[in-house]
Amino acid sequence: MAGRLEGKVAVVTGGASGFGEGIARRFAEEGARVVVADLNGDGAKAVADDIGAKAVAVKADVTSGADVKAMIAAATDGFGGLDILVNNAGYTHRNKPMTEVSEAEFDRILAVNAKAIYLAAQDAVPAMEAKGGVIITTASTAGLRPRPGLTWYNASKGFAITATKSMAVELAPKKIRVNCLCPVAGETGMLHLFMGEDTPQMREKFISTIPLGRLSTPLDIANAALWLASDEAQFITGVALEVDGGRCI
Repeated sequence: MAGRLEGKVAVVTGGASGFGEGIARRFAEEGARVVVADLNGDGAKAVADDIGAKAVAVKADVTSGADVKAMIAAATDGFGGLDILVNNAGYTHRNKPMTEVSEAEFDRILAVNAKAIYLAAQDAVPAMEAKGGVIITTASTAGLRPRPGLTWYNASKGFAITATKSMAVELAPKKIRVNCLCPVAGETGMLHLFMGEDTPQMREKFISTIPLGRLSTPLDIANAALWLASDEAQFITGVALEVDGGRCI
């Protein structure tokens, strides 16, 4: 099944680490040329350099319209088009009571997890209109089965899921498919924030809620994104795909 994205051009935000890095690497393995976008420019460059000629790095704050334009241009001008956009960059507050989340934290959560989807669409959709494309957003099981202590993060992921379904309906006539992934907590740099603290006891508590008995991995998410981006899923749109080991059952 190798080469499922041969000839495709993808932009992956939050591509310097975690799920985004996994997606960028998996897409390249399957033939895509990839723009690795991240606020951490050095990290994005390290990933792109390791991937090789099929990848280029862009330092981008997904909450900045100018940065997003430059990110999309890296695909359209540098690689000749845009077939796949993965809105993967995310932000959360540490697990704590909802009334203890500061206004600054709230604003950043909504900017990264919600506004960024809007900003990316402003430039990605016109770039895809001629021949269609795929938009994938990393949402979360938090938007489906919220955990206590993450109220405003949960709400932002609910936005991502509803935006996905609304975009899917509106963009279907343009042959642009829109789906999102709902991972359970995984082995990423934000895990300690979701749990409040990263201890063996907290990990055991989290894992006990996942029927398959483990956290998610970047490869789990990358493989799901790969399928949604490929022609194998050409009749799939508006789906919030649970990649959660049974957490949402």
